[in-house]
Amino acid sequence: METITIRDDFIKLGQALKLAGLVDSGVDAKVEIQEGYVKVNGEVEVQRGKKIHPGDIIEFNGHQVACQKLGI
Repeated sequence: METITIRDDFIKLGQALKLAGLVDSGVDAKVEIQEGYVKVNGEVEVQRGKKIHPGDIIEFNGHQVACQKLGI
């Protein structure tokens, strides 16, 4: 499982997908999320503005990415 590290208490889902390198742009993230191809903690998520917190798991296109906070 891959991880992304954030500085703040949360990151928006679309931004997390870009940070993890799973999509090339915010537009790509928007389309993939709205089409229902992204899961957060095992549940389909269709809001690209969904807040992703440390400990959350994002699933997309066969990849799992865990979110962690800088310094943990």
